[in-house]
Amino acid sequence: MVDAHTEGLLRELAPQVLGALVRRYGHFDTAEDAVQEALLAAATQWPDADVPQDPKAWLITVASRRLTDLLRAEQARRQREDAVVQALPTEQWAAPVVEDRVGDADDTLILLFLCCHPALTPAAQIALTLRAVGGLTTTEIARAFLVPADTMTRRISRAKRAIKSAGTPFRMPLPQERDARIAAVRHVLYLIFTEGYAATVGPELYRADLSVEAIRLARIMYRLLEEDDEVAGLLALMLLTDARRPARAGAQGELIPMAEQDRSRWDRDLITEGINLITMALPRGGPPGPYQLQAAIAAVHDEATAAADTDWPQIAALYAALAALTDNPVVALNHAVAVGMSDGAEAGLAMLADLERDGRLCANHRFYAVRAHLRELNGGVADAIADYRRAAELTGTVPQQRYLLSRADRLAAE
Repeated sequence: MVDAHTEGLLRELAPQVLGALVRRYGHFDTAEDAVQEALLAAATQWPDADVPQDPKAWLITVASRRLTDLLRAEQARRQREDAVVQALPTEQWAAPVVEDRVGDADDTLILLFLCCHPALTPAAQIALTLRAVGGLTTTEIARAFLVPADTMTRRISRAKRAIKSAGTPFRMPLPQERDARIAAVRHVLYLIFTEGYAATVGPELYRADLSVEAIRLARIMYRLLEEDDEVAGLLALMLLTDARRPARAGAQGELIPMAEQDRSRWDRDLITEGINLITMALPRGGPPGPYQLQAAIAAVHDEATAAADTDWPQIAALYAALAALTDNPVVALNHAVAVGMSDGAEAGLAMLADLERDGRLCANHRFYAVRAHLRELNGGVADAIADYRRAAELTGTVPQQRYLLSRADRLAAE
């Protein structure tokens, strides 16, 4: 059984080891398989013996030997053994010299860029990032996204083949590509966190393993790109949002909305760290980006000692700025909530009417849940009951469904 410290060490070293192999030999798909086998060997052997003095060198040695075996077997099947032998080192393997921390950091960042290659779909980018950089097994990723392990295996295999076919070298993107690739990495980490914090399907309200992993990867990215204010904003957003997780569910796993949460259970250390990050990032020049604005909104929520103390006018102004940057209907929905709370439910409902005509959220439970809440505040009880029940039909998670139905039943009883 691997203890938590060793598991954390293996996850930290996984992208460094994979980066070292891909940089030396290429063959991303085969190198990733070799690294996974080295991690499995470590998880099997290290608990029964001391962790090696240089665990990264140990993993690189084992993975390199396995990569050699895999490549030779593959090339033998294609009758090109001679070409492989010339490409691979012939000396007896010894523990390689470990690169300095700058090299490790570069390898990890390049891996993030590679896993978020534009040739891949967002689903494939997420799966490959969790596998190659996060160190999760295919079974763990499949369980998190509620798909069969075979399905996830095929998804990851297709992603690796797509990267191989693209012929992308293992290096930092060219300057003209870098901003777009950084944006893709930020987006993938945001999607992983969002699925962890607010699961879209399944019996659980959240999946802590995914949100924790997204925060870990965002911390790595922030250490490597401290000058990127949007990376700082993304990490701050994750910390400020995840700080509320201990209060989001009751003893039976039921959903507790923010207004009713016990704020003494919020993680004050995460809130302090997140506020410090966004406070530092916002004034550093240039207009704030979407992640910075979302982090600022989260900070306003977290700074309120009670729901009644929430500065809704400030949140509405921040959402207005965010809506000006992106044509995202979910942002518009949240903006309507903030306006409804600051200027009255009628004002928020007027914005929802425009959003309903837009049509993009007509199959999303959040639209009906928000409209139900504002209609309830505005005295439209019968309409609110209908909207709560419609939202319950559309949601994919059991805790949300139970909460929405309970709201409808309570209003009906009253």
